[in-house]
Amino acid sequence: MTLSTPKEAVEHLSFEESLKELRPKLHRYCSRMAGSVVDGEDIVQEALVKAFEASPKKPIDSLERWLFRVAHNAAVDFLRRRKRQESTWSEEDPDMIIDTTASATDQYVAASSLRTFMYLPVAQRGCAILMDVLGYSLQEVAFITGLSVPAVKAALHRARTRMRELADEPHDIVLPTLSQADLKRLANYVDHFNARDFDAIRDLLADDVRLELVARTRMEGRQQVSRYFHNYAGAHDWRLALGLVDRRPALLVLDPNDPAAPPSYFVLLEWTHDDIARIRDFRYARYVTESAEMIVISPSMGAY
Repeated sequence: MTLSTPKEAVEHLSFEESLKELRPKLHRYCSRMAGSVVDGEDIVQEALVKAFEASPKKPIDSLERWLFRVAHNAAVDFLRRRKRQESTWSEEDPDMIIDTTASATDQYVAASSLRTFMYLPVAQRGCAILMDVLGYSLQEVAFITGLSVPAVKAALHRARTRMRELADEPHDIVLPTLSQADLKRLANYVDHFNARDFDAIRDLLADDVRLELVARTRMEGRQQVSRYFHNYAGAHDWRLALGLVDRRPALLVLDPNDPAAPPSYFVLLEWTHDDIARIRDFRYARYVTESAEMIVISPSMGAY
């Protein structure tokens, strides 16, 4: 993007600052739409790219509502690509309108896990998250989703009814199964990292390894990514543990000075055979952990 005047530069900086400030809130929405904090971050990144490309040239009433509309559309596009069976977005019968004032029972919605929202069709899911989790008004929800106010009311009624039903139903958590080889690779990484044997980890990097410090920077290639471990060598606020994030294998980062504290953030690894092909580190995107379901596991458990 070329900025031809100082005024445009200032406006662009203000726009970037607004995106940074709203990013955690956008993630709360997108992660619940996708049922995963990791997929939610992917959607946020896609939405931010689209927002930069389509940054409003004229003043708008609310930059926040506009950004959420971009994020909502990105989430719907993501879900379509994922080929989930979702209900068709449609206008509802205005005669079905009910009182949408949130009651105490609607706290089920605000406190629900990410997985629970996946039991709702997309329209109901979006409306319930925007109003009952994020606190937007009916008019704001209608603008963000592109639905009419009557359609939002009907979607909220159905979503709240279904969420109350789900609150009384048992939900079995099916944990993923890892092969002994996969489990050994992750456990070895944890052991080398905690021993600060970063040279041993560098030996595992693929030549074309990619690193993403989420919300901060990206690196590519063994030489660049090697600097990443140098930065960790100088820090003393971490200890790695093998775990699960939203039921996917992850490296959980714990506070060595507070064993009882929950994980501070997490790191995801992708492998090509025995080489590390990709690292996604959420150290600078700790807002992602606020909604994450994280479980510490022990390598002695074997395949799980």
